[in-house]
Amino acid sequence: MPQDFPVVPADPGVTRQVLADDPALMVVAFTFEDGAEGKLHRHPHVQSSFVAAGRFVFSIDGEETEVGPGDCFVIPSEALHGCRCLEAGRLIDSFSPRRDDFL
Repeated sequence: MPQDFPVVPADPGVTRQVLADDPALMVVAFTFEDGAEGKLHRHPHVQSSFVAAGRFVFSIDGEETEVGPGDCFVIPSEALHGCRCLEAGRLIDSFSPRRDDFL
C-alpha cells in the first residue's frame, strides 16, 4: 500500500523522501541542487542507486565515477561512499534491508 512519507532535509541542498518500505527493502528518492554533496558515509545495507535525472560524481571506496540519467549501480555493504552533484538531479536508491534510521 502506498504511504505518504514527508520530504526531509538530508544534507545541505539535498532532500530525502521514502517512497516505499518493508523490513527487507526500502526505496528512497534523493533530490540534489547543483553542487550539493552526499557526504562520505558507510552503512551495513546493500544499496542500489538509479540516476533519474542530473549528473553526479560518485566515490565508492576511493574510486570516482561520473554517472548520469539512466545509470544504475550497486554499493556493497560497508563501502565508504558519497557523491557530488554536477547538475541538479534525482537519485532513486534502494536499500536492503530497510534503513530504519530513515523512518
